[in-house]
Amino acid sequence: MIRVAPILLAIAYALIAYRFSVWRTNRELDARSTELADPELRAVTDRLARALGVRRIPVHIYEIDPVNGLAAPDGRIFITRGFYRKFRAGEVTAEEMASVIAHELGHVALGHARRRMIDFSGQNAVRTALMMVLGRFIPFVGAWIASLVASLLAAGLSRSDEYEADEYAAALLAKAGIGVGPQKTLLAKLEALTESRAGVAPAWLMSHPRTADRIAALEKLEARWDRRG
Repeated sequence: MIRVAPILLAIAYALIAYRFSVWRTNRELDARSTELADPELRAVTDRLARALGVRRIPVHIYEIDPVNGLAAPDGRIFITRGFYRKFRAGEVTAEEMASVIAHELGHVALGHARRRMIDFSGQNAVRTALMMVLGRFIPFVGAWIASLVASLLAAGLSRSDEYEADEYAAALLAKAGIGVGPQKTLLAKLEALTESRAGVAPAWLMSHPRTADRIAALEKLEARWDRRG
């Protein structure tokens, strides 16, 4: 009979890990970010704001080099300094940056930003519980199985979130008069911008869907809008 103590311990661990992760993330972002003041990017974020019916959308620059955008658990939107440098160098247009911001707004609006932090804690809890349980029956490979199950669960949830945020961003960009084009062109150049080697890994192990699949999903969405026309 499986004892419930390991499972209860894992749940308690997940709650503590979630609280600590939120606190640590917010403190890191507060310490290493400033609000975006670029007038060209402010112009496109103002277009998004009007489409949403809000006064403005604050965007912050997170002072790290990797090219990325992110939504904090408290709902704030960030682009990295590395991404902003790509924009200043002309490798990314203002409209393409707007597509990143719209995508991150999607994560916030759809509850992904907060849930991802919970999912991360939950993933660790699942891993801990499975290791405790499986370790009793499969001493040598139990830990490996536990990590694999937890990782596959998290990767599947993350890929689903990306498709949903892409669809939200596409609708917002269309409403703002920017269109889906910049979203697709950015996705097409994203791996080069991030110097990603994601293509060497199986798609089902990636936390993000394959770029080609994301573009195809957007094109299907556009075709559906055209038919409704």
